Amino acid sequence: MLGIILQEIRVYREIKQEGIQQGEKSLILRQLHRRVGELASDVRQLVESLPLEQLENLGEALLDFTSMTDLQAWLAALES
Repeated sequence: MLGIILQEIRVYREIKQEGIQQGEKSLILRQLHRRVGELASDVRQLVESLPLEQLENLGEALLDFTSMTDLQAWLAALES
């Protein structure tokens, strides 16, 4: 019985974490759209594939973006 409860708790935490990450992605994509305009599909896919920590960093960095060039430079810095 205890094993089932622990599994349910773990599954619940994983689902909750996934929901938080999806919400964060959605918010950051909307903010990017407002800040730099429509994202090309490859840029959008790259942003969507970022792990949560990098998404959070992008969420802070985008406050300083003024153009798509800023976003592209930020993403390029990840790859180096």
